Amino acid sequence: MKKLIFLVALASAWPSWAQVPAPQEATKAEPAKVQAKKPASAKAAAAKNAKVAKKNRRTEDARHCLQRGDNNAIIKCAEEYL
Repeated sequence: MKKLIFLVALASAWPSWAQVPAPQEATKAEPAKVQAKKPASAKAAAAKNAKVAKKNRRTEDARHCLQRGDNNAIIKCAEEYL
C-alpha cells in the first residue's frame, strides 16, 4: 500500500520537474527594479527599523512579569510582549 501511494505521489510530481527554467535575461533585469523600489528617505528606513524592533519584542523574556502582586498586574505587564 505504501509503495502504491509513493508511486502515485511520484507520478503527480513528475510534470513539475520537467518545467523549463526562466531565461537569464529576465533575471538580470530584476535587481535593477529592486534597487529602484528601495526607500530613499531616512524616515522610511526608521519606520522599517521600528517594525523590526516591535517584532523582536515578542521574543524577549517576560518572566519578570510573574513577580507582580496580583493577576491584573501580571496580565498588563505581559500584554506588552504580545
